Amino acid sequence: MTEAVTLTGKGLARGRGRIDKRRAILDAAFEVFAREGYAQAGVDAIAAEAGVAKATVYNHFGDKETLLRETFAALAGSALEQNLAVVERLADQGGDLRALLEDVAFRLLECYCDDRSRALRRLLSAEMTRFPDLLDTVQGVSDRVTGALADRLARLALAGRLDITDPLIAAEQFSALLGGPADKRSHLGTRPVPDSELRAVARAAVATFLKAFASVST
Repeated sequence: MTEAVTLTGKGLARGRGRIDKRRAILDAAFEVFAREGYAQAGVDAIAAEAGVAKATVYNHFGDKETLLRETFAALAGSALEQNLAVVERLADQGGDLRALLEDVAFRLLECYCDDRSRALRRLLSAEMTRFPDLLDTVQGVSDRVTGALADRLARLALAGRLDITDPLIAAEQFSALLGGPADKRSHLGTRPVPDSELRAVARAAVATFLKAFASVST
């Protein structure tokens, strides 16, 4: 017979405290890694930025390499949630399809060009030769977002709003129409891009996309 386990208030507080410290360390690690690079980033600096003891960092993550990988995993998970939430907006409600696509395109660009995403890409470019598995982590997010986008585009095609035979290819092309110009305007993630430019990119991308995939009835 399994014995029931009851957490006291102190136990819950300790659990929350450990989670809060882990989150603080991950946030601090990203700031320090992005600012100084992996080689120059010291665990002392990360601990100071997180407001914890150096030993606490090691207790949670073991070593600096593990901390880097865990930092990427945490950021990738957050980016995935944000992007999937945007893609979920691409639902057929019988309205203006162009406006719907432009809204989703703009919001995806916001995700791609926010400060943390740009810093993450810069850090990835600097460190992926030393840690090639980091690219797999980031690529995994991209693949899942593209898959979710393909699913939404397939639904629009079934509803007669788009003329698509391969939703995955259409999703890849939609993403490319956004990512390429965004990289150019952000100088590969080294400068912020004003909303006005992001909206212009979104409009141009959707216009090109619809020329290729709009149904006759749209």
